[in-house]
This record gives sequence, structure tokens and C-alpha cells, in this order.
Amino acid sequence: MTVGDSLIELGHLAKTAGLEVVGQSEQHLSHPNSATYIGSGKLAEVKEDVANLNAEVVLFDDELKPRHQRELEKSFGEDVMVLDRTALILDVFALHANTREGMLQVELAQLEYRLPRLTRMWTHLARQAGGRAGGDAGGVGLRGPGETQLEVDRREIGRRIATLKRELDTVRAHRSRYRAKRRQTELQVIAIVGYTNSGKSTLLNRLSNADVFSADMLFATLDPTTRRVAMPGGREVLFTDTVGFIQKLPPDIVAAFRATLEEITEADMLLHIVDATHPNATAQKESVEDILAELEIDHLPTVIALNKVDLLSDDYDPTSKFPESGVTVPISALKGQGIDTLLLAIEALMEQQFLPLTVLLPYDRGDLMSLFHERGQVSSENHSVEGIRIIGRLPHRIVPYFSGYEVPQE
Repeated sequence: MTVGDSLIELGHLAKTAGLEVVGQSEQHLSHPNSATYIGSGKLAEVKEDVANLNAEVVLFDDELKPRHQRELEKSFGEDVMVLDRTALILDVFALHANTREGMLQVELAQLEYRLPRLTRMWTHLARQAGGRAGGDAGGVGLRGPGETQLEVDRREIGRRIATLKRELDTVRAHRSRYRAKRRQTELQVIAIVGYTNSGKSTLLNRLSNADVFSADMLFATLDPTTRRVAMPGGREVLFTDTVGFIQKLPPDIVAAFRATLEEITEADMLLHIVDATHPNATAQKESVEDILAELEIDHLPTVIALNKVDLLSDDYDPTSKFPESGVTVPISALKGQGIDTLLLAIEALMEQQFLPLTVLLPYDRGDLMSLFHERGQVSSENHSVEGIRIIGRLPHRIVPYFSGYEVPQE
């Protein structure tokens, strides 16, 4: 993705946050300026543009170090807000966090981002009780340098971060118990992943007739949603919609949303949604794959759905852009185009992961016989005096239920 493409994406983030972009500028440097990130000449140019355009916010398409932000704020003056890409993403997340868990995750990420960026913006308060602020006759124990407002705020933020982490640990434990309970149904789980605004929520709505909020904006949904879907072969599976990814996704956000992202790590396979109409579709796909690799789940079987093909010309084959991507299906989640083909592809790949198994079940274990038929593939079934001999294939999570009844395969 080029610098220009990244700036366009930054503009979309700004629009989602409610800002109007009035101009942009870029500079190519071998390394950032140690004081102001951009060079002195570029800084003067941007300051002039800000004044001419009456801009109130300056956005940087990278994460600024605290010292860079401090110097830039001094240069632009107190009437101009300086934000980097991370702060903007966090602001968009805060705008779209609707559940208790989402709000906790966003607040934690915001505080961990802001903590090293606290500046001495409270100098008008001087010192709290102590020193000159407490008067020369402050009394025993009250004289001395006192404590700066900066130190007080750092301590308060530190306490709030600790509280948020405890609350999120509780949420994480609850989600873990929910997943454990969900596993008792022994339904296979398919995690829907993809770049933000690729159409994940729209697809889940199409597959399950759900009412998950979806919109043409970045990070329209943050909270995971799981729905039961009937596959063409009659088997039921669970589809889970997850938070969208984006390039330069800050580590603090990944860490704060670890409970949400665990939904992906618990999946049996992935459904990767790619916006086939986007000029940087390949780069977006690679960004998602990089994050999946960081989460150590890039080994899961994956079906790629090239979405929004209804907006492409009829003679264009979107799969040509991804010649080595395995199982790839063109779809339109909005129009329903290609959905049946997609489900067949998912089911076929899912069944490839089944384990071969031969069991001999006693007649009083009709529950296991039903489970084999409902969740697996039965190749043959024979009744004898000893019991019911079933040869077939099962999802790996089902196999332990048949422990003690396996027989060697012929």
C-alpha cells in the first residue's frame, strides 16, 4: 500500500470520526525528525496550510512518539489538535463501542495510549499543597516540592488501568465459560475475519437472517456476534463475526481486544472476507493475514470470499488477483450472489478436516449413533449381535465422545 493509499484510508477514518478533510501533505524522509517528526520546512508549510484552511485538527498517518506530539502541539498552538493514526482509530472505536465489553476494551486501549503522552498542561495549577503553593507557613509536613498534577493524573490513570484489566479478566472468564458451554453443542465454529468495511456483518446477516448492524464505514461493529447457520448438507455450524482489521493496527488495541480475538483462536476454520472492489484488496488481504499470523492462527483451514462482486463488470474475474489463495469464491453479501456456492465450498473444506473413524456401538448408545449421523459422515452402518458398526468421518472435537468404542480400520 502506497503512502497516498494510506492517506486515503486515513481520510476515511477521519470521516468516520466526524471530521472533514480539507487538505493533505506528505514527505519522504529516511528517518523521522528527532524533534517534530517532519522536517522544519514541511512543518512551516503545514502550519501555513492550517492557517489558510482554518483547520482545527492535524492528523498524522503514523503513531507519534510522545516527544513528537509535544513539540508538534507547541508548534501548531493550543487552538490546533494534533492526532496520530492510533488516536484516531481509538476515537472511532469509542464511537462504535456499544456493549459493556467493547467500552471497557476501548477505554483500556485509550488510557494505555495516553499515559506516556501526559504533558505538563496543568502548569497554571502550579503545585498542590506544599512549597509556595501551600504558602510559606504551610506547617510541618506541608512544606517542600509537593506533587505535580501530572504525577497525580498518572497515578489515577494507572489505577483505572488496573481496574479495567480486572473487569476485562472477568469478561474474559465469562466469555470462556460461554465458549465452553457452546462447545457442548459440538457445533463447528467458523470465524469471519477481514479488513474493516469488507462486508463481514452484511454476510452474517445474509447467512443467518440476523440483524447485526452494518454500514459503509470503517469499524461499524466492534463486538463479536455468533449465529447458527444450516449448511446445504443439513449440518448446522456457528458463524462468528469479529472486529475488523486494518493496517498499522496498534498493539494496544490488539491487546485490549484479546478477549474478542479469542473467538477467532477457538474457531475450527476461517472465512476471510475481502472487498474485491477495493484498489488495495491484495494489500488489505495481506494485512489481515499478518495479524492472523501474530495471533498464531494462520494455520487454520480458510475459505476466501471475494465480496461486492455486484459492483464489478461482468467480464472481470476477481479471482485472477489471488491466483494462489486456495479456496476462493466470488460473492455479493448484499445481493446474495454466490452465497450457495460459498456454503458448499465451506462445507467441502470442513469435511476434509474430518477424521476417519470406525466404532462399534452397543445398542443402548443410541445417543452416540445419532451424534455420528448429525455431526459426521457415515460411509457404512452394519448391525450385528455385538452392536452397531459405523464407518465414517467425524470432526475432531466429536471424536473424544467415542473413546472406548473405536475399532481398528480394515
